[in-house]
Amino acid sequence: MKNIDVVILAAGKGTRMRSTKPKVMHRLAGKPLLDHVIEAAKSINPTEIIIVVGHEEAAIREHHARTPVTFVSQKEQLGTGHAVAQAVDHLTSSKTLILLGDVPCIREESIKKLTQCDADVAVLTQTVDDPTSYGRIIRDEKGQPSKIVEEKDATPNEKLVKEINTGIFCVDTALLKKFLSTLNNSNAKGEYYLTDLIEFASSKGASIETAHPSLAFEANGVNSKRQLAELERRYQLALAHELMDSGVTISDPSRIDIRGTLACDADVSIDVGCVFEGEVRLGKNVTIEANVIIKDSIIKDGSTIRAFSHIEGGSIGSQNEIGPYARIRPGTESQAQVKIGNFVEVKAVTIGTGSKVNHLTYIGDAKIGSSVNVGAGTITCNYDGANKHLTTLEDNVFIGSDTQLVAPVTIGAGSTVAAGSTITKDVPPGGLALSRTKQTFIADWQRPEKTKATK
Repeated sequence: MKNIDVVILAAGKGTRMRSTKPKVMHRLAGKPLLDHVIEAAKSINPTEIIIVVGHEEAAIREHHARTPVTFVSQKEQLGTGHAVAQAVDHLTSSKTLILLGDVPCIREESIKKLTQCDADVAVLTQTVDDPTSYGRIIRDEKGQPSKIVEEKDATPNEKLVKEINTGIFCVDTALLKKFLSTLNNSNAKGEYYLTDLIEFASSKGASIETAHPSLAFEANGVNSKRQLAELERRYQLALAHELMDSGVTISDPSRIDIRGTLACDADVSIDVGCVFEGEVRLGKNVTIEANVIIKDSIIKDGSTIRAFSHIEGGSIGSQNEIGPYARIRPGTESQAQVKIGNFVEVKAVTIGTGSKVNHLTYIGDAKIGSSVNVGAGTITCNYDGANKHLTTLEDNVFIGSDTQLVAPVTIGAGSTVAAGSTITKDVPPGGLALSRTKQTFIADWQRPEKTKATK
């Protein structure tokens, strides 16, 4: 939106969080509360975003060092009006949108609803069953907002009002500056209230309108760890509902966590306890079983991720079967019809079509061709203590169980490595490689016994 500045209030101590961390740096859905608000502000393409910081401001500034915002300091926390006043010198647009750094769920739709109000002052309000602790919207005989009364200053009749102030405003900037120049702290808390703006605007004959958030929880603030946890579940439930509305099957929408972006094609199924972090994409007919963690990865059409698997930075091909209890580390890319089984760890590996790594295996820094079978207990010895080295398994290779492949090493196409071998040299195509001592038997061999000191 052209010709609008955004002020985000993020200076509070958040004493009820019982934490040394700034309140706005506590995380919702995997990222700080303030980051959510900044993203919401960016959605309207403002002229400038000004963030008012105070308590532990160094940590906030450091985290957002590369974020295109302007910081101003509120050295003393003397109220919301005083906080906005610190940003006055940066307000150059005709309108100013005021957001709160601890109200992270506000959405673009609700912001646009507020900023598009044709009034000098627009305030986001909400009607709730229990308005305790909130400022009340007091309307005149014509039904127009005439003032906002804070809980401690409200009369018994005013406390019965259920329409509350969310703390989010869109104001004509010239009017806002006039108001801030007259602000006083004649109230029960001795603070400079931004909410006095409504009474000031009413006294000047300015137009005042209200708007309401699209979803009830959007305007919920965070003041304690309990409120943070409650808001997390509401936020996650809303994301789950959006996915289900788009056709995703979710076994229990109350038991899913999306800490980033989850994009799903048709007929995706997600079981309970799954966590999605960063940028994740699931193709058509993908099945995610229970308690899977996926981060910054792509799962292509028709693949199944079995229970308790962990995938990070991977590209899983179509018709793959991963897990259970598999760990896919960054840099792994599989082609179609690959199987990576239980208690298998792979890292920086490319795996060709139809290959299998089924059991109790570590494969790191490797290139695996098509139709390869890697037996249980196999490891690539890819690290020499200083550098990583590549293991190459060409097409149709068969690796027997309990094999060590000491990189750099190449196993030629169609070759077999016998179980229990340690391979230190390249294996030519089409043969059998083995490295074992001849089996022997020692009769009457005495097994060692524990000494008294170790019994």
